[in-house]
Amino acid sequence: MRGYAPTIVPQIIYEYWVVATRPLAENGLGLSTSEVDVEVSQIIDQFHLLRDERAVFDHWRRLVVDHAVQGKNAHDTRLVAAMQRHGVTHILTFNDSHFSRFSEIVVVHPDNAAGIPVI
Repeated sequence: MRGYAPTIVPQIIYEYWVVATRPLAENGLGLSTSEVDVEVSQIIDQFHLLRDERAVFDHWRRLVVDHAVQGKNAHDTRLVAAMQRHGVTHILTFNDSHFSRFSEIVVVHPDNAAGIPVI
């Protein structure tokens, strides 16, 4: 049976930083930059980090045009572009509806992840 390696791209870190350092009153976690930096180091230690590459842009541009992506959905499309660039086929997300337009990937909601082998 094939296993899956938990993998992230830098965009995950960028988006986490925004939410974690945003004040509680603005729907954030209200953490200091030093607290978040420690957490980011822990995240990087736990996951395989695929670096940003220029070729991601070409994948992103094709996807936003092919799927008529508008507004904030372009951020999720960038994740799909990075996945394509690095040959990643599955995404684990609570926001499965955000990715349903992309037949190029397999979207897995955490509620359905039991039994997926991790390497």
